[in-house]
Amino acid sequence: MSPSPAADPNPAIADVNDRIRDLGRRRVLELPQMLEFHTWLDGKRLARQSCRVIGESRTGKTVSCDTYHLKSKVTQRPGEAPLIPVMYWHCRENLSVSNLLVGLLESLQYQATRGRIPELRERVYHVLRSCQVEMIIFDEAQRVTAQAMSEIRDISDLLEIAVVLVGTDRLNAVIQRDEQVLYRFLSAYRFSRLSSEELQEMTALWEEHVLQLPKPSNLANPKAQSLLLQATRGYIGVLNQILCEAAIRALQRGQPRIELPLLRQVVKECSLAIK
Repeated sequence: MSPSPAADPNPAIADVNDRIRDLGRRRVLELPQMLEFHTWLDGKRLARQSCRVIGESRTGKTVSCDTYHLKSKVTQRPGEAPLIPVMYWHCRENLSVSNLLVGLLESLQYQATRGRIPELRERVYHVLRSCQVEMIIFDEAQRVTAQAMSEIRDISDLLEIAVVLVGTDRLNAVIQRDEQVLYRFLSAYRFSRLSSEELQEMTALWEEHVLQLPKPSNLANPKAQSLLLQATRGYIGVLNQILCEAAIRALQRGQPRIELPLLRQVVKECSLAIK
């Protein structure tokens, strides 16, 4: 008989390493702001109304949109096409019509992705109808070329699918090049930076539900908040990066909480303030 695997000589170190791995993975908290946004998307989806989602980078647009997509479960019966209520697709830079159509086919796991644009378009329309797609979320939509944007508008119009364009303020300039595109995507939802009160609330939630260190760090206190407000400038993505990095450092040092000097060190490294 072969010997059984040896037990981990230091289970405490293994536990710390597992916690560090967990902190390195993306965690999603369904915050009230996210649930409010998802309710807004529900209305657009039911009404088949296309729209825009606008906000600066690191304000939570991508996580909120991808979470909505993941909550909309794909179902399939034997021998039938899968039912995909919500698609999420990340646009590449200078997205052309052919790349758009091929990308949609690949996302829907359709194997025949070669051909001329009219043939690809016909296949995309067929598969979208077969899968009963109700909403398509195009992230980083400011990267789309004018021709591909017109193609996206046609998908919305001809198939009665709610198309959601997600991007920075550059997206507003892109859609204004074509009046028909602009009028199709008039409705907009804006992601804003966190206020000082919201930052304090988010910090407390992150400490409780994401960091989960052995002892409370009390990062909602005024001194820690002053550091975080200056460093993050209200960007929730930067807040997440700083807090997770500080928690990882604390675990590596064997500390049960994030002390203020450690937070100050991480903030100095990750701050958005001009150095």
